[in-house]
Amino acid sequence: MAFDFKKEYKEFYMPKNKPGIVTVPSMNFIAVRGAGDPNREDGEYKQAIGLLYGIAFTIKMSKKSDYRIEGYFDYVVPPLEGFWWQDGIDGIDYAHKENFRWISVIRLPDFVTKEDFDWAVSEATRKKKTDFSKVEFMTVEEGLCVQCMHIGSYDDEPATVMMMHDFVKQQGYATDITDKRLHHEIYLSDARKVAPDKLRTVIRHPIKPMK
Repeated sequence: MAFDFKKEYKEFYMPKNKPGIVTVPSMNFIAVRGAGDPNREDGEYKQAIGLLYGIAFTIKMSKKSDYRIEGYFDYVVPPLEGFWWQDGIDGIDYAHKENFRWISVIRLPDFVTKEDFDWAVSEATRKKKTDFSKVEFMTVEEGLCVQCMHIGSYDDEPATVMMMHDFVKQQGYATDITDKRLHHEIYLSDARKVAPDKLRTVIRHPIKPMK
């Protein structure tokens, strides 16, 4: 059976729908940076998702190519994730999605090296006749965070975020969103197939002990 990150690392992908504190280790990602409203049909975000999955599936299906990745095992491609921010404000202003800046990512299995990643970019470029130059290999160590499963529309996230912030204060922590530690979302539902009130999204914010 294929290795499923969501099932094997439930503490990172399947939190309860109430806030909890977690320490997130270093992970490697396929990443594409961009800006603008993610809902725009012709926007950068939709294009970025196509690039991410192009590389993700090239790596997953490398087992059928002549290229051999050391330590490879069969796995389910991890869910789409995103790091979000807006210049000049603290937190996220959901009313002005046109000002979003983001890094859209898909986690890489630990056995994938930068060399393997570079091969996948070259292979996908050759096979798909597509420009993958925006795609990068990114390592993130989030460390101490608060997270919560948000169930419902993305536009309703502020209520869950407020609950998370109240929780960390009660636990003696403060949120620690900076230009290096960002608002993080993990998308467990396909918004094209699931009703908005049924969407499941992990929301994660970095925290630090209160002084």
